Amino acid sequence: MRHNNAHRKLGRVSEHRTALLRNQATALLRHERIETTMPKARELRPFVEKLITLAKRGVAAGDANGKALHARRMVLAEIVDQDVVGKLFETLAPRFAERPGGYTRILRVGFRRGDSAEVAQVELVGSEYNPRAAEEQAAEKEAGKPKSKGVGDRLKAAAQRMRTPKGGDDARSKGQAKGQTQGAKRTSSTPRKAGGS
Repeated sequence: MRHNNAHRKLGRVSEHRTALLRNQATALLRHERIETTMPKARELRPFVEKLITLAKRGVAAGDANGKALHARRMVLAEIVDQDVVGKLFETLAPRFAERPGGYTRILRVGFRRGDSAEVAQVELVGSEYNPRAAEEQAAEKEAGKPKSKGVGDRLKAAAQRMRTPKGGDDARSKGQAKGQTQGAKRTSSTPRKAGGS
């Protein structure tokens, strides 16, 4: 029985486990959303929430008695990327200033195809994913403009013109409609298993 054993081992030695949590925390704070397995997500949640709480305390203390610097150094002991730590102190900690806890959300996504491991999406609260946000912004921007054909549209139209025959119902298009292909059949004296075609 696992009495008084608080954390999962995740099949790793302790150094590997702490490195995994630090890397995942860095990715989560940078992108505000990651996808991982359910046990890793459950271990990642308290790790990240402690870091956010440290950053909140540092921002709330300001420069009084160097508490902000101390909080930043404590976070840097866990996360080595200075850009991510800067984002944590400048953007994320003020966002969660009024929130008493629960900065992350775990959503079950499904099961991984290879090993049927349960996959979860971990995201920071307040950074809800909208897959059509870019499309909606582009639609609002182009609402007044007439739609111009882009390179992709022109290429698709050209490919469509190349596919349709010009002569209509000639012998070649009838033969291709029945599944026949144009050109002579290739024959080889070498058996197929030996490398022939």
